[in-house]
Amino acid sequence: MTITTTRTVQHWVGGASFAGTSTRTAPVYNPALGVVAREVSLATKADLDEAVAVAKAALPAWAATPVGKRQQIMFAFRERLNARKEELAAILTAEHGKVTSDALGEIARGLEVVELATSIPSLLKGEYSEQVSTGVDVYSIKQPVGVVGIISPFNFPAMVPLWFFPLAIAAGNTVVLKPSEKDPSAAIWMAELLTECGLPDGVLNVVNGDKESVDALLDNPDVAAISFVGSTPIAKYIYERGTANGKRVQALGGAKNHMLVLPDADLDLVADSAVNAGFGSAGERCMAISVVVAVEPVADELIAKITERVGTLTVGDGTRNCDMGPLITKEHRDKVAGYLDTATVDGAEIVVDGRGIEIDGDENGFWLGPTLIDKVPTDSAVYTDEIFGPVLSVVRVQSYEEGLALINGSRYGNGTAIFTNDGGAARRFQTEVTVGMVGINVPIPVPVGYFSFGGWKDSLFGDTKAYGSQAIHFFTREKAITSRWLDPSHGGLNLGFPQNG
Repeated sequence: MTITTTRTVQHWVGGASFAGTSTRTAPVYNPALGVVAREVSLATKADLDEAVAVAKAALPAWAATPVGKRQQIMFAFRERLNARKEELAAILTAEHGKVTSDALGEIARGLEVVELATSIPSLLKGEYSEQVSTGVDVYSIKQPVGVVGIISPFNFPAMVPLWFFPLAIAAGNTVVLKPSEKDPSAAIWMAELLTECGLPDGVLNVVNGDKESVDALLDNPDVAAISFVGSTPIAKYIYERGTANGKRVQALGGAKNHMLVLPDADLDLVADSAVNAGFGSAGERCMAISVVVAVEPVADELIAKITERVGTLTVGDGTRNCDMGPLITKEHRDKVAGYLDTATVDGAEIVVDGRGIEIDGDENGFWLGPTLIDKVPTDSAVYTDEIFGPVLSVVRVQSYEEGLALINGSRYGNGTAIFTNDGGAARRFQTEVTVGMVGINVPIPVPVGYFSFGGWKDSLFGDTKAYGSQAIHFFTREKAITSRWLDPSHGGLNLGFPQNG
């Protein structure tokens, strides 16, 4: 699929483009140009319910498909996705704005989960216990939960859907995916590609929309499970409404990720890592480092090193080999830029101001350059809010204990990192910090595909993380079977509770 400047992005239902009944649309921008590149159809509740009905109708045959056949489709998908990744990366850059190298990195991380899905036969194995009682065996099997709803965010239009639908589909479920209306084309592209790989019609459906579609997905009684990634307020809403309707829900929320820098750390490594993790993808990552917690006396030297590196970055159109692209929309850019005014009012010091910088791109793009703010008060919105932009704050502390308390006091617990050459301090940190993903001299500790992704506290609602072994648990239901075959005679009447022996 190629994207043009005139088309309206429709839905994908039952293995084909689906227009639906809605007349509502939303603009999809090219954020590097600041112009509307296309429109996206916003589904009605009836459109969403139609997609769920199609997924439900496809479920029995797909669940009964031999697991080896499902595995073969995942192998084909992996090969075609890898072969055509540049095409998908171009779509990501055109609609999200991230630079091409970053888009290719996003796809590579998504491919890790597709590769995990190719091993689905071993992941779906149950357990077997022989002779638990006379002539009695007990074993377990894993079966699909049913129709799965996926609601994905704008910042990773390919990777986040790839966290969920390959494993859900490989496990025998059918899927209705609701991507962000800000950059919907990647989801349609991947659904078309899976159809080319032999996925039966109706197994993966894509419905574009806004809150009306989300609520319809949460309320539809034929949807058994919901996977979500987005902001904390919406994650909480998704979790509460979905579980109130009897659904299994994993809702990954927001973050305020801290990097704790001890005085013995390699400050050149720290500065490189802070710039990479703070400003990559214009800071629009839930695993971006947004706060550097500097244990004195290193703050001044570290800030100087970060400032020097920021001065070498090129901000501009993602197709021009720039280091950082635009933000997703003008409204979001203006909101993020507003935190710089807040910082000044709250007494912080703006070391690098990303407003009004020289851009390698169209002046109408949604630009904000890398921004570094020192001495940020911990009661300032600059510190407490998930800004989701290229704004890196520095908070100075006097000890490891003070830095740890700061991190553990945050309402968020998504990711964190410590930079030190002290193995004992690192081991202590990984034990004591109340955060779900921890990096030791690694700034963005996103686990590989065969582990699981997710945070603690207000960064995750529900008890199941994304991908890895926890995803298999989420997308399947276990059934325990107690079987007696050896003795054809019955044991007579016995109203007592069954006992072993």
